[in-house]
Amino acid sequence: MKSPQALTLIVALVFSVAIYFLASSNVFELTSMSVAVVAFVCAFIAPLVGKAESNVEEADASITTLYVGNLPYRANEAAVRELFSEYGQVQSVRLMKDKHTGKRRGFGFVEISSADADKAVSSLNDSEFQQRTLKVREAKERPEQAAE
Repeated sequence: MKSPQALTLIVALVFSVAIYFLASSNVFELTSMSVAVVAFVCAFIAPLVGKAESNVEEADASITTLYVGNLPYRANEAAVRELFSEYGQVQSVRLMKDKHTGKRRGFGFVEISSADADKAVSSLNDSEFQQRTLKVREAKERPEQAAE
């Protein structure tokens, strides 16, 4: 139930139940006009709550892909994930293999939260990992391949 639409629906339902109980109780002596005004205001508040929640989720979801070069051939995804997780939330690790031999090619890509990417690059670039000096930088976009 993390979708903004579900949250908006829940907020609108809570507001409508609250309005119903306020209108039916004699505590506040609400007229039909005041109930209409409150309902009108709630109709504007409910979508704003959903939008604010979705903006927070979008900010959390932004990730950056890092190129990691000069990896030792014996390094596996778990070891690289563990190394990078010290600097931020790692989404995925892909180590490239030769398609004919299946052996690792000594480089890969790590998807990490954008907020932590700069810290990981500055800390891990030119650092030693399993007796190799890593090269870490933000990955470049792959150029479009022409259809042959």
